[in-house]
Amino acid sequence: MSNVSSEQPDRPTPNAGQTKLIESLDGTYLVDAGAGTGKTFAITRRYANILATTDASPDDILLITFTRNAATEMKDRIVGQCDYSMAELADAPIQTFHSLCHDILQNHGFDVPTRLGIDERIPSSTRIIEDDIVEEALFSEFFEQFVDDHPEYTDLIRVVSDPLALLGLINQLASKGVFPTSDGWYRDSGQYLDGDFEAFKRQFDTLNEPRNGGSKQSRLRSKLYQYGKNKCYLPEAPSKAAVRGDGKQVPEELAQRVFAEDREDLKGFVHDVYFEYLEFALSRNYLNFGFLQLFAFVLLYEDHALRDRLEYEYLMIDEFQDSSEIQFKLGLLLAGTDNICVVGDWKQSIYSFQYAAVENILDFRQRLTQFAADLNDDVSRITYDTSSVQTIELTQNYRSTQRILDFSEEGLVTPAATYDSFDADEIQDRIVSLDSNTEHENSRIEAYQHEDEHEAVLTKIQDVVGNSAYQVRDENGELRDPEYRDIAVLTRTRDFGRELQAVADDHDFPMAYDGGIELFRTDQAKLLLAWLRILDSNADRGWAPVLERAGYTLDEIDHILETESYPADMRAFRDSLASLESLGGVMRKVFDRYGFDGSRADVLLHTINSIRDTTTLTVGDLIRFIARGIEHGSTHEVNTSAATNSVTVQTIHATKGLEHPIVILANMNNGRFPPSGGRSPTIMYDDAAGLRQRKTFANAHGDPYIYDNWKADVLTRCLNREYDEERRLLYVSITRAENHVLFTAGDDPNTFLDELPVDIQPGTADVEDADIAGDPRATLTLSIPDEVGPTKLSPHSLMDTAVYEDVEDGMGTEFGTQVHEFAEAYVLGADVVPRNTDEEHVQQRIDSLPGELRPEQQVYLPMTTDSGDITLSGVIDLLHITPDSIDIIDYKTDRGRHAESEYRKQLSVYYHVLDALYPERAISTAILYTETGSQVDIEPLSESALQTLVENIRNPDSA
Repeated sequence: MSNVSSEQPDRPTPNAGQTKLIESLDGTYLVDAGAGTGKTFAITRRYANILATTDASPDDILLITFTRNAATEMKDRIVGQCDYSMAELADAPIQTFHSLCHDILQNHGFDVPTRLGIDERIPSSTRIIEDDIVEEALFSEFFEQFVDDHPEYTDLIRVVSDPLALLGLINQLASKGVFPTSDGWYRDSGQYLDGDFEAFKRQFDTLNEPRNGGSKQSRLRSKLYQYGKNKCYLPEAPSKAAVRGDGKQVPEELAQRVFAEDREDLKGFVHDVYFEYLEFALSRNYLNFGFLQLFAFVLLYEDHALRDRLEYEYLMIDEFQDSSEIQFKLGLLLAGTDNICVVGDWKQSIYSFQYAAVENILDFRQRLTQFAADLNDDVSRITYDTSSVQTIELTQNYRSTQRILDFSEEGLVTPAATYDSFDADEIQDRIVSLDSNTEHENSRIEAYQHEDEHEAVLTKIQDVVGNSAYQVRDENGELRDPEYRDIAVLTRTRDFGRELQAVADDHDFPMAYDGGIELFRTDQAKLLLAWLRILDSNADRGWAPVLERAGYTLDEIDHILETESYPADMRAFRDSLASLESLGGVMRKVFDRYGFDGSRADVLLHTINSIRDTTTLTVGDLIRFIARGIEHGSTHEVNTSAATNSVTVQTIHATKGLEHPIVILANMNNGRFPPSGGRSPTIMYDDAAGLRQRKTFANAHGDPYIYDNWKADVLTRCLNREYDEERRLLYVSITRAENHVLFTAGDDPNTFLDELPVDIQPGTADVEDADIAGDPRATLTLSIPDEVGPTKLSPHSLMDTAVYEDVEDGMGTEFGTQVHEFAEAYVLGADVVPRNTDEEHVQQRIDSLPGELRPEQQVYLPMTTDSGDITLSGVIDLLHITPDSIDIIDYKTDRGRHAESEYRKQLSVYYHVLDALYPERAISTAILYTETGSQVDIEPLSESALQTLVENIRNPDSA
């Protein structure tokens, strides 16, 4: 039951709140959909109700979700509730903001960059960069070029300790609608870089209020006690005494003094980095998600005729608490009427680092009016009424017991730190309490503390498994004793989860870490870096970790490095690496030497190959890039292959939207939850303070030096740390639990655990080796049914051959067969050489794929129809297999994409075969067009849509 969506799609009867949402079609609605209240159930039925009771078609309804999986799930559910088939809904606008913006730009935005003064275009071949690590490599390449081209910014560049923080700043500004043009800022958006003194002053005054009825100094004065500590300011900086004053408050005029600052050079620098990076990305034929939205907004804002053509009669936005300011405005530009419905839960807004603005849902009415007025600044773009908003509340919870729901509210009004200041009454007034729909009320809410927390967590899990005191609900709602698979360990940050996984592995404990890891801090990355350094320069920094891994002592390593008497087998291995022509070959050989063949090695191989494919980095550049990844902890999604009965370990962010019978919230320690504050970037932006720099370069004392900016130091102390989001993270973690919630801590429990209404008990650390029968991990096998059985059909029989009738430039079936035969032989290791560019492209694609490759795989999809049982059987050109995913790749030698809609039917058959066999793995389908070497991802049809196609083939009169 663990690690699944909280929705219950088969629940037949809507409750009162859901019914109101389903039946409220016209007008503007703000829906407060608490955790586990069945919002997807209600949203999809509302969509179906619009189709059933109005003249609207799917093309008139824009339904925005925040993940591709959610969009696919919604389409499947809608098909079950209306008269439209999956084939008819395949191209309906049920999608993410990013895919919507991509579609708009692909169809209408070829020259939109020129509206910002950029002499580049957005062709159909533009790549969308989704991998942060790949984009970081691209930005690093860009910034080196920028530094060479702009000597006028030398002093500013000197203070930038981490250039990649500028990429984060650019994305932050893009999410707020701050865009550069060739000669300034789009729509005067540069004014936001100046900050908002009134908003800043309100924060300043709140922090500067004396405490305890005036008898105790203000929090701001207390915070400024550290002013100047370990800092080096310019001579004109005021003294600590002048900044803090001599009373209970700091001097009021300090607010204006620190806010006022000449930032013209800084704004010019940020503008030029921002604008030229846009140019760089377009010249290299890629966009990131932020730039997709930026250009889509500019296009919709500028092109009134296009906006009128694209507008929708109904707009629905799911997970609205995760939307950004620019996404809110994009929604308003695409809405043709006031039939707007936004659905979300402010208590689950936890993605501010991805630029989500919780104010969108908290201040929805105010922002709706404000943003509409902003968009109508020169032309009437928002023509519908924005003054009337109705609220609908979903309060029936189908996941957790009432005790857990009531306890979760405590987390929203619990201090996160000693100096955390918030208005508990105001928060309490906003909470819409949830009512449990569960039949059993057996929840245990417990907390444990032990100095060896990793061992204590595993010990507690073993105590819980099979223990009737911790019974959980089964699929029929009855109670049963818990198993390992019922338990999830959630952590605020990744490091504890990785450490826990390592301890679990030592005890053969059934546990799987699920989510992002700091990929470049793995042994695979460190040893790869070491061998690359050896190849590049025979450096001691390469040999030392290699020798240490081999078991040499520190004294022995020092002697070897000093005398360069490297072991013969290591020299031979170095020479064998040097003889390889490709970096991919070097990486795979290193991984093979150390037995690295899991998902981490595969993802690392794929990531570094992607970086090499999309940048011009040399081996030396790549060494520096990997070293930086190790230093700064760049993260990447890597999922270990979970056992059928194992504990799941996830971060709280990764578990959003999921549920687990038993949740253990671990690492409830000071400095870990909330995490201890990291250093602010050298150049930062805040809505109230505007654009600021924490460091400055000067010759104030006769020698050049990088000084601290005293104004920025004071400003950052005046800005409230976002502890509200930490409380929301606590709430999210608690509401993942169906039956029981347990907390664990080490030596130093955090403020949350100290303040929550739960007693902390001493834990124990006595892990026993787990006894799990058999090998629980899934393996990949494709079974072939007996010949005797139902009627067989080929997937090709579902395809409409009319798409080929007007095509005259094809290469013919013989050529296609030759390419397929080459591909199969090459994967199987035969000594074959490409004879044409098509085969060269196939070879390049195969070489780029980490993991296991299986060519020409026969598959069978049984299906029951009204006219009898049939089996769709076909051959998959290539399966690319990793421990947690399977990619289906089909080669096409077509000289165009005219048949893509028909190939989708073929690939859908293959998808459902693999999806049924391996539900625990992510299955994807793609076409590789061999002429260009481009790969196109294909969204499969639902099984019901395939069944309809089969029925039409077998009974054409009924079609």
